[in-house]
Order: sequence, then structure tokens, then C-alpha cells
Amino acid sequence: MTPDRHPRMYEIFGAYLNQDYDRWGTTIRQIVSCYKEDSSREYHHELINEINSFVNEHPTDLDSAFEKKYDTGFSPKWWGYTTQAFFEELKRLLRE
Repeated sequence: MTPDRHPRMYEIFGAYLNQDYDRWGTTIRQIVSCYKEDSSREYHHELINEINSFVNEHPTDLDSAFEKKYDTGFSPKWWGYTTQAFFEELKRLLRE
């Protein structure tokens, strides 16, 4: 995983939503809340834009592209989400 075109996604999946996610909380809401407290509002908007870009780049292979790019010991499936549904929830929480 490298911060190439999606540095905010690299940041949240590399530091918050990884195998050590429980350091930040036990729910997606808690984990995202920690991320939001640690980052600027501008970063939240950048992350939303990066998610939209990533989704648009992978219209037919979103699950596998996410797994390949951000395999950090975290999977949306473990939380009951598809990758698409997880991204929508993440964007919703970032906008709150």
C-alpha cells in the first residue's frame, strides 16, 4: 500500500482501519470519529473525493481492487458491508 493517488485513503486504511483498528474503537463510527478528531475538515473532503474517484475507477471490480490496494487486515465484509456500502457509510460519517 502506497500513498500515491489516494493519500487520504492510505492514511485512514493504513492507520485507523487496519489490523489494529480496535485501538481507535469497536465500531466504525468510533473509529471514524477518532480519524475526524485527528485530521482537518479539508482532509475529510479530500477523503470523500478520493473514495468517489476510486469507485469510479473500479466500476466492475471494486471489491477486488479495494482488497488488493488496501489489504491492511481490515475488510468491510467483517463488518457486514460490501465495499460499496462501506464507502457510502464512511462518506456519510465524514459529512456529519
